[in-house]
Amino acid sequence: MARYAMLYFGTVGLCVISSISSMDEDSFLNTTSITNLIVSSYQESLQTLVEKAFQSRQRRSSRAPSLGGFTFGQQAEPETLEIGRAAETFHSTLQVLDQKLKQRYKRDITETGLLSWEHVELLAELSGCPPPAHPAICQDSYLSKYRSINGVCNNRYNHFWGAANIPLTRWLPAQYEDGVRQPKGWNAGRLYHGFELPTPKEVSKKIMGSSVKCEDDTYSHMLVEWGQYIAHDVTLTPQSPAAGKPGDDCLNSCENVHPCFPIQVHDKPPNGQGCMPFNRSLAACFNGLGPDVWQALQQQQMNSITSFIDASVVYGSSPKVNEFLRDLGGFNGKLTVNAHFRDPKGRAYLPFEESLQSVCLRGREKAACFRAGDGRVNEGLPLIALHVLWLRQHNRIAETLQQLNAHWNAETIYQETRKIIGALHQMITMRDYVPKIIGQESFDNYIGPYGGYDPTVDPSASNVFATAAFRFGHATISPLVRRLNQSYQEHEFFPSLKLHDTFFSPWRIIKEGGIEPILRGAVGKEAASVLPNKLLADELTERLIVLAVPQDMDLASLNLQRGRDHGLPGYNDWRDFCGLERIRTLDDLKEVVSDASVAERILEVYKHPDNIDVWLGGLVETFLPGSRTGPLFACLIAKQMKALRDGDRFWWEAEETFSQAQRKELGNVSLSKIICDNSDITEVPPDAFVFGKYPSGYVSCDTLPPMDLEAWREEKSQDLKRCGSPGQIDNGDYILLKLAGKLVTLYSCYHGFRLTGGDALIACEGDQWSGKLPHCEDIL
Repeated sequence: MARYAMLYFGTVGLCVISSISSMDEDSFLNTTSITNLIVSSYQESLQTLVEKAFQSRQRRSSRAPSLGGFTFGQQAEPETLEIGRAAETFHSTLQVLDQKLKQRYKRDITETGLLSWEHVELLAELSGCPPPAHPAICQDSYLSKYRSINGVCNNRYNHFWGAANIPLTRWLPAQYEDGVRQPKGWNAGRLYHGFELPTPKEVSKKIMGSSVKCEDDTYSHMLVEWGQYIAHDVTLTPQSPAAGKPGDDCLNSCENVHPCFPIQVHDKPPNGQGCMPFNRSLAACFNGLGPDVWQALQQQQMNSITSFIDASVVYGSSPKVNEFLRDLGGFNGKLTVNAHFRDPKGRAYLPFEESLQSVCLRGREKAACFRAGDGRVNEGLPLIALHVLWLRQHNRIAETLQQLNAHWNAETIYQETRKIIGALHQMITMRDYVPKIIGQESFDNYIGPYGGYDPTVDPSASNVFATAAFRFGHATISPLVRRLNQSYQEHEFFPSLKLHDTFFSPWRIIKEGGIEPILRGAVGKEAASVLPNKLLADELTERLIVLAVPQDMDLASLNLQRGRDHGLPGYNDWRDFCGLERIRTLDDLKEVVSDASVAERILEVYKHPDNIDVWLGGLVETFLPGSRTGPLFACLIAKQMKALRDGDRFWWEAEETFSQAQRKELGNVSLSKIICDNSDITEVPPDAFVFGKYPSGYVSCDTLPPMDLEAWREEKSQDLKRCGSPGQIDNGDYILLKLAGKLVTLYSCYHGFRLTGGDALIACEGDQWSGKLPHCEDIL
């Protein structure tokens, strides 16, 4: 078992244990005795966690394979799971420590001043949390050329800001029932302002579900689809895998046993379970010094992808995923494409996921899933279509850049193309999408014109943005996925589909007309409108498909439970945060909701205004003029978007990111033009987000301004002419840089290899490259 513990949780902290565990515990509580208690608590916690993990592995190996056992699209990357396990060890140790303190000293771990920062750091080290990196690692000037794939070192002084696998930031402290990690609603009978919280299912059934969705004649459904797509570029909160006693796998238990937090269903169906399964979000590791010790001890949730709008949805947020998506063997800077299928014009599709756990649906049959930079790509057909567009756009640009700059190697072509694709994601989102969502007035007040990169701004995604505010779009999802022909009418051969028939069905793209019918349906049909009495379509509250769960789920309940899982403060606290007046009475609520009957139902269900969940409260507010959100969500979304822009050193408008000529060409591009260039669609609205009834307002693709990549033409430098092309290495590549006035080659290896036997940096000296050519050694 000890060997298994080292394999499962690593060996971090063993040297600390050996130097501390021999100390005698003092009879009174001081720094030394607390240290001893931390070590003994860690050892007890580790033993318990290892036993649970071992039992879980045994159960999985004895269980027959079935669809319910597959969770493709929700699987966290190994490094994410490793950090999550360390965080789980941290909090498990904290629980044991709290019990010891109460039993032996009648002290509570929540007492101010009881634990110091040194104690917190010891807990983190023992648990296996990644140590803080030295700030000097981000100071090298060559880090200025391209952003890292995992977001590290975007900020040279706070190198984890915005990076993958860090905690979602807290704009307000978490509110847990035990102060540390127990979600709201964890303890039966717990009262909030004199009342129990309603179950999420009760809120969903009495307030949120709707059998009818009205249409918004201002914006197209593409506004909805882009919202989901760009949300997947900014946040992904992985779920915690269960590792407890038999029955605690969250599918077969209705008890709150960590990490299971089931959603209670009081009117359960015949022969059905009295709950919907729910796994809590994966915990994040303590991440450096903060405002106080207590906040470091509270459970935080992880963003497993980069927070930046950087097209990580295309390229991934880890070296392993990134290189799995690249066509490294083609030496052309392109992304890999599907080896089995193309559309009738020879255009590429996304490659298939090769994992054995890749299980998408074709009726009752299992089918292959597509692979992309984000694992949620297969959730719906419009989402897949957008992923296909950007795959094709990358490869089109890479091919043109290779023709313009024959002296560029594959790595340079790839990185320059990735840089352009990221810029287009930023521009379409901030210029064309965000003002329509929060309204131009809110955009001007909260975000304003770009003033350049600000290294004091933390661009990390916030918990309330990821878990509540940016989920406003769930209420705009239509119960139908429209498929239209060339005249933007119902398709003769591939009719529109009910939403639940499109979940995890990528085969429909290949076998049923490609991406064109779906894209026409997105730009050629109105978005669903949001009314307080018509929030989420029944397709989402009654028939949501989650591959890992063998029963229909309810998106509204899942969102409400997720907010409670994360300890989000209530609706009124966030109104305070945004400088809005608190809701104290029914009349106050009626003023912000605009539908008196809905306001009455909300207070009837919640009993007290301070009990209202922030996602519901923000969703029912009356829209601001020219927006699709009320004042609370406009504030929270704007605050996050401003941080993503101002705190990104590689933002497309930053002075050093692109030349003036390149910025001008990027500014010509629209989502409509990208649709034209990468599909068989020939007529589009100039703005893909604005609805127009065909043919009124539609234009020929030929009339839309292109992006002239001549602005990226780069003449071969005199240094490169003198020294020639640098040596190529197997399982790695290089980029060219100017350092201290010299042309320098920076070598790096692909994932799974490390540089050895030579110099990472080789300079052009005279007419030759100085230094020894390195090679890449396999480390897997």
